[in-house]
Amino acid sequence: MDVIITGLLLGGTYALIAMGLNLQYGMARIMNLANGEMLVAGAFAAFWFWTGGQISPLLTVFLVAPAAFLLNWLVYVVFLRPLVRRARSRGQLEVDSILTTFGLSFVAVGLMLALFGGDYFSYSYLSVPVHIFSSTYGANRIAAFAAAVVICGALWLWLNRSRAGMTIRAIAVAPDSARLVGIDVMRMAAFAFALGGAVTATGGALISTFLTLDASTGGLFTLKALVIVIMGGVGDVRGTVVAALLLGLLETFVATVIDPGLTLAAAYLVFIIVLLVRPQGLFGRSTS
Repeated sequence: MDVIITGLLLGGTYALIAMGLNLQYGMARIMNLANGEMLVAGAFAAFWFWTGGQISPLLTVFLVAPAAFLLNWLVYVVFLRPLVRRARSRGQLEVDSILTTFGLSFVAVGLMLALFGGDYFSYSYLSVPVHIFSSTYGANRIAAFAAAVVICGALWLWLNRSRAGMTIRAIAVAPDSARLVGIDVMRMAAFAFALGGAVTATGGALISTFLTLDASTGGLFTLKALVIVIMGGVGDVRGTVVAALLLGLLETFVATVIDPGLTLAAAYLVFIIVLLVRPQGLFGRSTS
């Protein structure tokens, strides 16, 4: 039971890390390699508000999310929209966006190093034990898991039950057809990209309550998010959640039962198997 609960809590953390990239890549069609830096920036903001004014990270997210939304909107308009306009194919857009956001990730790291320095940062928030089935878990991890459930559930409902959400899905599935029915594809793509950045920064603020970070750790989160998004199926919120939980359970099982040093190897082995068997992801649809 301890392995299952710990794995689910870790999976919830992974869902927070990956959900923003899923929106940006799955809906706006931008493979954002600077996504992890946005997560670290959100964590920095939570750290700064907590150490400077004792403002709870659970409240900080209401400041971080709109700020990140605005910042990502500007990034899309200034740096990415020109790429979208000149791209003659989806493949060209993916290559151009990968190269551009790869450069932006270094810009973001440099700015964070200049503003906050290169030291690791962490703080104590809700670091009290909670007893579940005779085992002990951190309250901050449980709070982050609960937030992940709320955020992922709200996104799924919004994308599948609201008119705006279905519009976003339309531009992801068939942008040319979406234009024919009067949808402003460019504006909705910018909205999806900005929303993904806001979700990522919110996730960063929440996981900063129990993870130690520094300005250069964003790349690790981008890589983990990419694995989860591709495993679950690009653009599928349900698939991202399931992949995140499976990865959390797998890594916890390997670390507890076999060897902690084999967790990454096991995770990437499963990732390769999924790519070989279902290249479209667990919940993705084949394009053939």
